Amino acid sequence: MNKKNTTQNEYKIALLPGDGIGPAIVNATAKIINKIATQLEFKVIFKSAPIGGAAIDSRGCPLPDETVDLCKSCDAVLMGAVGGPKWDNLTGNMRPEKGILGIRRELGLFANLRPAIVYNALKAASPLKDSILGDGIDIMVVRELTGGIYFGKRRSVYRDEECIAAYDTEEYTAYEIERIARVAFNVARKRKKMVCSVDKANVLDSSMLWRTTVQRISKEFDDVELSHMYVDNAAMQLIRNPRQFDVVLTNNMFGDILSDEASQITGSIGMLPSASIGSSSLGLYEPIHGSAPDIAHLNIANPIATILSASMMFRYSLSEIEAADRIEKAVIKFLNLGYRTKDIASGSEVALNTDEATNYILDLI
Repeated sequence: MNKKNTTQNEYKIALLPGDGIGPAIVNATAKIINKIATQLEFKVIFKSAPIGGAAIDSRGCPLPDETVDLCKSCDAVLMGAVGGPKWDNLTGNMRPEKGILGIRRELGLFANLRPAIVYNALKAASPLKDSILGDGIDIMVVRELTGGIYFGKRRSVYRDEECIAAYDTEEYTAYEIERIARVAFNVARKRKKMVCSVDKANVLDSSMLWRTTVQRISKEFDDVELSHMYVDNAAMQLIRNPRQFDVVLTNNMFGDILSDEASQITGSIGMLPSASIGSSSLGLYEPIHGSAPDIAHLNIANPIATILSASMMFRYSLSEIEAADRIEKAVIKFLNLGYRTKDIASGSEVALNTDEATNYILDLI
């Protein structure tokens, strides 16, 4: 991997706190990263830049050039969250969310990895029955991130200032499918060696190309089992029998929907990290939850999704596997000891605030 760090044991990490609870959870995670770095005797250098609503307020756009330049000069990017009611009336390229789409495009991040894990300590928080959860669920959704209907040709037709028709185009090239398929198969090789490719090949030409291309690439990975499933059935099976899945490979729109569905069976969106990666080691790591402006500045946000995103950063961008393992073990121990934040506390369980939860995890590393 081509790293930008100046020495073997030094890493430059771009911090993009964003909006709402973003600064709080990124700051909490920076403390975790610093402790890991001290323990394993490597150095981290943090550089911060604005994105989303914060960038609109301070720079006049959701993704300033200085933010892009900083991210490109770093080994990895850790982001909080963007958006909030303050910017809801903005339209087009001025919306905070355009900052996320823009930075993914600028960094060439075409693969989104979203794990959905039901921890044993949190099984009661899942909406699924114990008979379905069994001994736990561990699914990795690999979503294509820069193609498909979100980036295809689109048009609205107006008559007398009224929109009377509109279209959005689902479009993929074989090359785009090949590269995301290889990511999924490589991820599967480190897990249970199973890939389920989700499409709508019985209806859509783009999905027909998707299926035939994935089948062709699978021949390069004869140690990985490949299956196919239509997206409507996949949505049902995630609820009916989620344990059948290991790695789920799918396009941008289907992945957007299925990964959110998978996150809900875990019991709390505040627990789930994500990684956006490309062909180089540089990746962007963020929690999948939003900016939660209603609890911003209240010190009650759950930092675990962002902390686990840092674990993915160590694993996929920095190749510091021991660091990744230590973070994950500390989080599991935190949960097994009965510690909770407000979003995952139930009954008589005491809810810790952001600082308290962070400090407990620090002590457990």
